[in-house]
Amino acid sequence: WPSIYLGIDVIVNQETPPHLDQVSAPSLLDLVVSLGTHDAQFHISELGTIFCYQPGTMIYLAGKLLTHSVPKQETGERIALA
Repeated sequence: WPSIYLGIDVIVNQETPPHLDQVSAPSLLDLVVSLGTHDAQFHISELGTIFCYQPGTMIYLAGKLLTHSVPKQETGERIALA
């Protein structure tokens, strides 16, 4: 299907270590969608912020410029579309 995005990653029950997105353009925002039955957190290092990352959460960020991560959650199932 037609999409403005270059690719979609599906991440299931994985810790996402701190990283910068390599394929993204610095001038564009990336979309990350959280699905499942978990109670995870979304960290943005440069801003010193921690967001609730519950199922149904959508986060837009400049992934090539901001280091972001999702630590391992203890319970539930986590599916992320990034």
